[in-house]
Amino acid sequence: MRMNREREIRETIRKRYSETALAGTARCGCASGCCGPQDQATSEGLALAVGYSAQDLQNAPEGANMGLGCGNPQAIADLRPGEVVVDLGSGGGFDCFLAARQVGARGRVIGVDMTPEMVEKARRNVGAAHCANVTFRLGEIEHLPVADAEADVVLSNCVVNLSTDKAQVFREAFRVLKKGGRLAIADIVAVADMPEDVRENVRLHAECVAGAARVEALEDMMRAAGFRQVSIRPNPESGRMMDGMFPGLGLGGVVASAVIEAIKQ
Repeated sequence: MRMNREREIRETIRKRYSETALAGTARCGCASGCCGPQDQATSEGLALAVGYSAQDLQNAPEGANMGLGCGNPQAIADLRPGEVVVDLGSGGGFDCFLAARQVGARGRVIGVDMTPEMVEKARRNVGAAHCANVTFRLGEIEHLPVADAEADVVLSNCVVNLSTDKAQVFREAFRVLKKGGRLAIADIVAVADMPEDVRENVRLHAECVAGAARVEALEDMMRAAGFRQVSIRPNPESGRMMDGMFPGLGLGGVVASAVIEAIKQ
């Protein structure tokens, strides 16, 4: 029964993001606009609302920013020239193209997404951006198509909450990181117990809400995977945003956007 439900959630998410890629929608990939206020519900407005700059928008090829994020992992990643970066759930490649500028020609960026339509879209964006140091691979974040100890940094933006096996996601991130490698994630987390009707709503899983795990549970998963210096910092202002995006559900005190960091020592 549990496996059937996880399969239903996964397929609903895959379908939603396939449709997003094909439509080239300028709305939040969560479809409800959960990543930003409704009056900012364009890809540009959403990106600015969650911490990107106007310069970031100019530096990415047209169509790469699809308004799918709930934060800006670039701001915490401290990327350096020559580093190798892996982006979990890379979508149209927005964070990958920004990372490529920071790691330079000697560095590499690998985007991984489970949706063929997203990977195809991102690969087209590579041609438009003329970025030789960015590649996109089809794969699941629970089973990354990346070699052991290949990456200096693992990025992700509003994707881990979608996984039904987050502990495996962190184990994979740990595997592909080099010693001293860094985790830099923006995601949706639960800061209180999730109402059962929300947790059971498959649509709300695909909209970045129902799959959010408690901060304490995520910290335990990350430490069990081997990470140290684990830090999860929810944004207290994002609760109001959640109430605006999901009126009547009372999610403002339950879920929040957060910055997640850790080190592979």
